[in-house]
Amino acid sequence: MSQLETAMAMLIKTFDTYAGKDGKKESLSKSEVKTMLEKELPGLLKAAKNQDEVDKLLKGLDFNGDSEVDFSEFVVLVAALTCAAHGRCSKKN
Repeated sequence: MSQLETAMAMLIKTFDTYAGKDGKKESLSKSEVKTMLEKELPGLLKAAKNQDEVDKLLKGLDFNGDSEVDFSEFVVLVAALTCAAHGRCSKKN
């Protein structure tokens, strides 16, 4: 597999590892997202200045308002964190 195909497979595997522990396998509950972030991105939570900001981030991910993060919403999270962490966010003037 190419590097991009490997990255895509890892996104799916990571999502599937954490989804479904609280019920639905096609989405992550708030607690599943928190567990995933703690295990997969521990530096993110440690760097957060307060828990309210983390909660706000998680709430903002739930585009359809169902109190869960589906795979599409998860991919947006990963992309946003990647852009922010590596200074690749586009700047509109």
